Amino acid sequence: MNDDPRYPIGRAPLVADKEKGEVALTPERRGELIAEIEAAPARLRDAVAGLTPEQLDTPYRDGGWTVRQVIHHVPDSHLNAYLRWKWALTEEAPAIKTYDEERWAELPDTPATPVEVSLVLLESLHRRWVVLLRAMTAAGFRRVLIHPDHGPLTLDQILALYAWHGRHHVGHVLALRKRMGW
Repeated sequence: MNDDPRYPIGRAPLVADKEKGEVALTPERRGELIAEIEAAPARLRDAVAGLTPEQLDTPYRDGGWTVRQVIHHVPDSHLNAYLRWKWALTEEAPAIKTYDEERWAELPDTPATPVEVSLVLLESLHRRWVVLLRAMTAAGFRRVLIHPDHGPLTLDQILALYAWHGRHHVGHVLALRKRMGW
């Protein structure tokens, strides 16, 4: 664990160093990352198991989102990633759109929707995403999308990022549970 509550498992790893050029993942590493994406919904579900509504409405850190907001954020983020993934597979270097995750977390569906809805959504999304991931060739993982803030990114980089992203938010919940003795 990391001492910075914003990054309980550390910052997102860089898969490619833009100054040195693209670094492709090995098939073995891709398999490990796909397994992490496959496991993320169950890990998130386990992390929030048994929490009361009051606990779900507790920020994971001072000035941070509540556990409820974190749980709803993960499928929001991964739905965006899945769509970006499909665009990258079907278009040549598509420019993707970002979204304001802070504002999304404040929308009225966040406090009004039971976390179970987002947990089921994440489970279904990841089942579908993993089918696609396991069917891909090495060339598919080298396909590129254009992020407005980060420039060209390969699907290898996106894979590593979202494997980390799931662990990152599970880490937020687990670190809070540990601090609070839940």
